[in-house]
Amino acid sequence: MKSILYLLDTAPYGSEKAFGALNAAAVSLTEMNVTLGLYGAGVYLVAADQDSTNLGMPNLSDILYSYGELRVLVHEPSLIERGLFGETLIETIELVDEEDFLEAMENSDSVILF
Repeated sequence: MKSILYLLDTAPYGSEKAFGALNAAAVSLTEMNVTLGLYGAGVYLVAADQDSTNLGMPNLSDILYSYGELRVLVHEPSLIERGLFGETLIETIELVDEEDFLEAMENSDSVILF
């Protein structure tokens, strides 16, 4: 089975990139091994208790719970840089260091940047 890593390095709100990455990952789940890699500002996606009602958008971190089979890798140094390491994060993630994050990218058949 082919594998794909969708790499999100932008904040979850303010553009359609995060929503697009989640949708692309969801439709790929039946055909491939799918990983969502969160890097840079993309790590904000896993902050717990987000309230996006004033933005008129669905809560994107809640959507991650809908796809239990989706592997979500979070670049730990990006969390630390943004002061999120001690914050409450959603439960369905894997925190990885720089080396493991790059290894996951290298081991994927395809990497798509959002």
